[in-house]
Amino acid sequence: MSPTMHVLAELAIRFSALSLVAIGGINAILPEIHRVVVDVQGWMTSAEFARLFALAQIAPGPNAMVVALIGWKVAGVAGALVAMVAACGPSSLACYYAWRWADRLQESRWRAIVQRALAPIAIGLIMASGYTLAQGADRSTGAVVLTITATAALAFTRINPVWLLGIAALAGIAGIA
Repeated sequence: MSPTMHVLAELAIRFSALSLVAIGGINAILPEIHRVVVDVQGWMTSAEFARLFALAQIAPGPNAMVVALIGWKVAGVAGALVAMVAACGPSSLACYYAWRWADRLQESRWRAIVQRALAPIAIGLIMASGYTLAQGADRSTGAVVLTITATAALAFTRINPVWLLGIAALAGIAGIA
């Protein structure tokens, strides 16, 4: 198998498996995606990973765009396509069948139990993603303080995140973060 085909196969296998545990969306599995592409495969650095995530967040479209950017960085256009299909296909099929199951059990006690159980799991996975991204992006004391402050502000107030992004941009321009 050629090196490119090996990389594409690796992307397909890893992202397909991860998609099945993406409770809460792509952001929920970012720590594991980071571990695979940075620590295991060495396809990019933590800083590159954080930049691709930031690019995916500022671009219009779904959060899953980060998967396409990672695939593109690793194996070009073919990598982007394989990564997106692998990351979205299995979870989309699972979601379809889960929804059909949930629809049939409209009044079931089990449906309510499963829904209540999945919420904290999704929140925990997404918080782990934020922690992983912060480790790759926070390279100074100012950046760490800014991350902690922004996280607390978002968690405990109703402040619009755009204001926090503006403050972070100004801190970056000023060289504080």
